Amino acid sequence: MERITIFGRKGCGFCVRAKDICEELGLEHRYIDIQEEGISKADLEKTVGKAVETVPQIFIGQQHIGGYTELAARLAAVTS
Repeated sequence: MERITIFGRKGCGFCVRAKDICEELGLEHRYIDIQEEGISKADLEKTVGKAVETVPQIFIGQQHIGGYTELAARLAAVTS
């Protein structure tokens, strides 16, 4: 599987869960805290390519897949 990139922020339970599931499965991933990195909602929307209301926003390789629910579903399909 290609590298997973997670855009999240402190205090976000789903962001932590997305990071944790990658670590538990030993998947190569990068977690980017949008607040620490100074990434605005507008910046994130440019990266994602559409309006963003929530975090995490997750990519596998260059493909935006959505949030935690979409990541968990993808990983469940691959690991089952």
